Amino acid sequence: MEDIQIKLSALWVATMLTYLLGDVLRIFSGDTQTQAMKEQITKFTQPMWLLIASLMVLPIVMVVLCVTLPYPANRWVNIIMAGFFLLFNLIGLPTYPSAYDRFLIAVSLVFNGITIWYAWNWIPQAF
Repeated sequence: MEDIQIKLSALWVATMLTYLLGDVLRIFSGDTQTQAMKEQITKFTQPMWLLIASLMVLPIVMVVLCVTLPYPANRWVNIIMAGFFLLFNLIGLPTYPSAYDRFLIAVSLVFNGITIWYAWNWIPQAF
């Protein structure tokens, strides 16, 4: 296993923990309005929940793929997935009202950028 695979895996762990920290802070800060959220959540269908779960599990899947996929596939999956999350969060950034949320999204954008940079510059070691 190459060092770059461990670095990429660690970046996905850091990204995932940043997202989770934002969710926890939102709950404790009271920014999550439970009644309004309940009304919205009851409108969600099972396919919508499946889509949300699929989106949320992607960073966890990336942790595993970083240490198991062979070189060319691993490099491109990291570039594509980090690029996807970078664009997804850039589009969603204005919708977060709190400063801590925007800060954490900015931190995750940095992690996504570093992931792309590492994967893009990944040159396999000769054995």
